[in-house]
Amino acid sequence: MAAIAFELPESVEQVRDGIRAFAEQEVIPRHERNRDLLENPRLKYDEDGRLSAPVRALIKEIRMASAEAGYYHMCVPEALGGGGFGMQVYYACWEELFHSCGPQNWMMLYALSHWAFGPSRLLEKVTDRARDEILGPLMSGEKSMCFGLSEPGAGSDASMIKTRARKDGDGWVINGRKIWTSNAPIADYCVLFAVTDAEKAAAKKGGISAFIVPTDAPGFVMQRVVKLFGHIGGDEAELVFEDLRVEPWQVVGELDNGFGAALYGVSLGRIYNSARAVGLGRWSVELALEYAKQRIAFGKPIAEYQGVSFPLATAATELHAAHLMGLNATKLLDQGEAAIKELSMTKAYSVQVGLKAVDQAMQAHGAMGLTNEIGLAEAWQYLRIINIADGSNEILNKTIAQRLLKGDVDL
Repeated sequence: MAAIAFELPESVEQVRDGIRAFAEQEVIPRHERNRDLLENPRLKYDEDGRLSAPVRALIKEIRMASAEAGYYHMCVPEALGGGGFGMQVYYACWEELFHSCGPQNWMMLYALSHWAFGPSRLLEKVTDRARDEILGPLMSGEKSMCFGLSEPGAGSDASMIKTRARKDGDGWVINGRKIWTSNAPIADYCVLFAVTDAEKAAAKKGGISAFIVPTDAPGFVMQRVVKLFGHIGGDEAELVFEDLRVEPWQVVGELDNGFGAALYGVSLGRIYNSARAVGLGRWSVELALEYAKQRIAFGKPIAEYQGVSFPLATAATELHAAHLMGLNATKLLDQGEAAIKELSMTKAYSVQVGLKAVDQAMQAHGAMGLTNEIGLAEAWQYLRIINIADGSNEILNKTIAQRLLKGDVDL
């Protein structure tokens, strides 16, 4: 029996099912063949903390295979050469990938173009030269990118960025730094944000511009990989720009008006992370249910004890609500609504109940839930991160309250 009373559009169901089949055929088998490489940190990462060359090669294979199959760039606007699918497809496909693959088949992250790692509507306003030189390799999956917005003193309040682009002839010279830049350790390009008009920026009337820059450009320095949870490598980096030269063709969108692109990217991140939380939450609850039916304690399966089954029932209830919120918010976005309140609600609620679901699944497994081979600890770490990333729960609650106080009270 279906859990949702209304039918998703046939196009959404088809691409969701298609990308799951792609993951089953192209992603999971690569993991199975390369478990020693992908699960041994000493092989997975280089000495500096970046993903090793063999791992990067596998990721590139998946990106390019998915692009060839038509999935990688299916949510990229048609004007850029993509499939033109909307936000509900984007949500449904990410939720399906995380649900069906779980945290241990993590290379499914590269089966669909993540907004900060590959092409998206964020690049809709690149110049003709950038389109000719950069867009093609990004669309094919040959190259990847990163999104340089956050700084040591500018996280939740991104308008406080200190990176400066000083006018120099026809171009600019950029100095500053970024942190928490996902995919930066292996990216080929970076969309970075810098202040181009200090007076406008101080008055919060613009003055921030976006530029797309090759990561091997002179003056572009990956200072260090930011490592989390005691791991020896990672996917985040701190970047330093030292007299980095950029030309007019590298401007993304309008000069002094790049903050809108930054906010749009963060909004895409909120859709992605909402889907990620629901998908991993569902995966963890289903894993715990199967374990609870098999694990015998005091003469019967632990599923028969309310202390085990009731918390899982609560987790499933909350994930169901989060799933419906995600489908609703993305439908509103596809209809042209801003959905500021609804998307903020969806992200804040989804990541909290997703983390709670994984925690309950770990508890149901007992000590086994903490082991590496189960994967729940990995899922917990992912979801703990996204309770902060792309808008912390506190910032999202602030946004929701502001919208309500302005009269946006429809629920």
